[in-house]
Amino acid sequence: MFSPGSGAEGGTFVLVHVQRRSREGGRRLSLGDGAVAMMEPEAPLRVLELYSGIGGMHYALKESCIAAKVVAAVDINTVANEVYKHNFPYTYLCAKTIEGMTLDEFNKLDFDVILMSPPCQPFTSRVGSQKDVLDPRTKSFLYILDILPRLSKTPKYILLENVKGFETSVARDKLIQTLESCRYTYQAFLLSPTLLGIPNSRLRYFLLAKLQPDTFCFQIYHQILKHFPDHDDTDLKSTDGSSLNQILSTEGNKKEQISSEYCAENGKSQADVNLLYKLETPEHQKQKQIQNNNLSIQMIQDFLEEGLQDPSPYFIPPKSLLRYALILDIVGQTCRRSVCFTKGYGHYVEGTGSVLKTASDVELSVVFQSFDALSEDEKLTQLSKLKLRYFTPREIANLHGFPPEFSFPEKISLRQSYRLLGNSLNIHVVAKLIQLMVK
Repeated sequence: MFSPGSGAEGGTFVLVHVQRRSREGGRRLSLGDGAVAMMEPEAPLRVLELYSGIGGMHYALKESCIAAKVVAAVDINTVANEVYKHNFPYTYLCAKTIEGMTLDEFNKLDFDVILMSPPCQPFTSRVGSQKDVLDPRTKSFLYILDILPRLSKTPKYILLENVKGFETSVARDKLIQTLESCRYTYQAFLLSPTLLGIPNSRLRYFLLAKLQPDTFCFQIYHQILKHFPDHDDTDLKSTDGSSLNQILSTEGNKKEQISSEYCAENGKSQADVNLLYKLETPEHQKQKQIQNNNLSIQMIQDFLEEGLQDPSPYFIPPKSLLRYALILDIVGQTCRRSVCFTKGYGHYVEGTGSVLKTASDVELSVVFQSFDALSEDEKLTQLSKLKLRYFTPREIANLHGFPPEFSFPEKISLRQSYRLLGNSLNIHVVAKLIQLMVK
């Protein structure tokens, strides 16, 4: 006999005799006296992916293994939308401005989760003018904040990603005001993929919000966390005993996109390591050594394309080599670090990301010794020995955590691929945050 009941776990269940077979997909909960409670399968969370780009948030959601479905992805970038549709052909993709969507359109989507990565240019000092909320590109984000309290169903979870610098913005203050008025609990983070053993610095601001009365599975703090709340610092020690979190909180982190540095590769003599061959400070060099000695971080070689058929499109042109030799961020295959890749990578050289030294038998110390005294032809001869090339889009995608099945449509150019990846996010970092948010 079946009889209705209500469960403490928040689902509807029915009582069945212990000998009756459970329905496929149901969850069994023993109640004693020969009866069990059958929990009806929980409906997947309905996710709204705003500023969807090439699908980084969607891939992070899949990696998190949370039962969820993206009910709509929204982005105005036509090139990014081509890549998104190529990889997620069955997801509803709304190619319009967010502020062009009506309240009724939002309500019809009936979403439980918002994942979003608003435009970062208004908050960056390097490529933007830091106009903050006065920048027209924040219009859509301000519209989201305006519409959030008026939704027929307040979403249970919100995850936001942006650049370092957002945390001091007026836009962030308006976000917090809106979350508090809607009764959300929230926690902010400044995190880099290096925390997960990935050899790429990409320090980003993240905010998790959870609708009350639900709470997070971790203790919340008023200050911004610079580590995952469940991370053990002892797992993140370099060979000199320095914590990676200490590295991340240094001034060098604030300059990760503009520092002039190279990687002191494993196996160098101490005399080589102490030489400053390029336009860098001893502080920069020390930071690089700490990062490269951090054995909890994988080597660059683990993320490279195997058997790259034609590397010629990726070699740095001689003119660029001569002009930027002293500020290139050069890393080798055994390095455990690289700097942030931006949307200008492959087109601009300065401050857009690391370049790869593919000549493993040539030391940087040999090439840069007495470099200034050489003629241009001699400099070019020396630099050519390093066989410097850009990382391929696939290799950057690997560092960002995109799975092997991710790909670009054939009509997407190399420059477009670099731009899209530079505007993307690290999937592993976001996946871990989604797990922490929903737990």
